[in-house]
Amino acid sequence: MNDRIRIAKRAAAYFAAGDVVNLGIGIPSLCSDFAVPGVMFHTENGLVGMGPLVSGPLAVEGFSNATAMRFAPVPGASAFDSAESFALVRSGKLAGSVLGALQVAENGDLANWAQPGRVFGMGGAMDLVNGARQVIITMELRTKQGEPKIVRSCSYPLTGKSCVDHIVTEQCVIDVTRDGLVLVELLDGLTPEDIQRQIEPRLLIAEKLKVLER
Repeated sequence: MNDRIRIAKRAAAYFAAGDVVNLGIGIPSLCSDFAVPGVMFHTENGLVGMGPLVSGPLAVEGFSNATAMRFAPVPGASAFDSAESFALVRSGKLAGSVLGALQVAENGDLANWAQPGRVFGMGGAMDLVNGARQVIITMELRTKQGEPKIVRSCSYPLTGKSCVDHIVTEQCVIDVTRDGLVLVELLDGLTPEDIQRQIEPRLLIAEKLKVLER
């Protein structure tokens, strides 16, 4: 499988039936294809029960996600205004939020909305990283220029402080803990040293290191 699919499939394994989960744009949006039945997806512009993306006659403007992509609601979906949507986010009832990142620091700080020459606006991410019960970051381990995305301290503007729980990349899965960053899964054929060379912080190794499916 390609890198993006591998990342999305692994991130979706954190969800369980009955969970309400918010998905960001890009790789996070692919997670819905791999979630177990019974997971309900939330879009911050006002709906729980977001189903597959659709086109043609099925594409109704009233069912658009936060990036204006049309979807079909699933049975049991509930629609509401954006104020109620963010009340839900801030209530702590979201089981998880899956987001992309520009940088993640060793203490779990997240930067994902601005960097020199590239500013998109923070949007609702600052609420999502503080309101969801767990924050899962899906991203490639390094930038296209080969720079590390997992750093000792974020140099870009922060989205949230100490908010990240799990980092899922195409090469490994890392948990953010009080003791530091813990490598818990590793792509078959790689070594912990391969990962350490590509990130800034010192990496701890789980006692039972699992294999990340290729």
